[in-house]
Amino acid sequence: MVLFFWISLFLSNYLSAQQVKSIKWITFEQLEDSLKVTPKKVFISFYADWCVYCEKMKKTAFKDKAVVSILNQKYYAVKMNAESKDSIIFGGVTYTNQNIGKSRRPTHQISLLLASRKNKPFSLPVNLILDKTFKVTHRYFNYLSPKKLVAVLDY
Repeated sequence: MVLFFWISLFLSNYLSAQQVKSIKWITFEQLEDSLKVTPKKVFISFYADWCVYCEKMKKTAFKDKAVVSILNQKYYAVKMNAESKDSIIFGGVTYTNQNIGKSRRPTHQISLLLASRKNKPFSLPVNLILDKTFKVTHRYFNYLSPKKLVAVLDY
């Protein structure tokens, strides 16, 4: 009986530790449904395959145990390729990439809407924090180290 208890405790701790290893990324469509059920802060990361700093964040910040834990507990986390060709329906509006064929790096409409800066060209990486009402509270247009991202998320 005691052995069973210890095995159960070990397996429970092991499985819990395994679940925290990666961020539970969701899509914009899943986000809309989730926000209706349980309002929560939102973290959005826009990236592109060619973006060196996006890749660095993927390998460092987004693998950090503290970052993973905070994002999974306190936020809905959305990761989107800023050059996606997919149509996204959010809030009853369909967003598309209207720049395909017009630009060497065609940026999706939803990326431009949420992550553009006045009088500056669109650049990556872009990480956004939104409140429970989906209002942007913070925008970061640079690489965030694990330590900096923890500080940003834990504000």
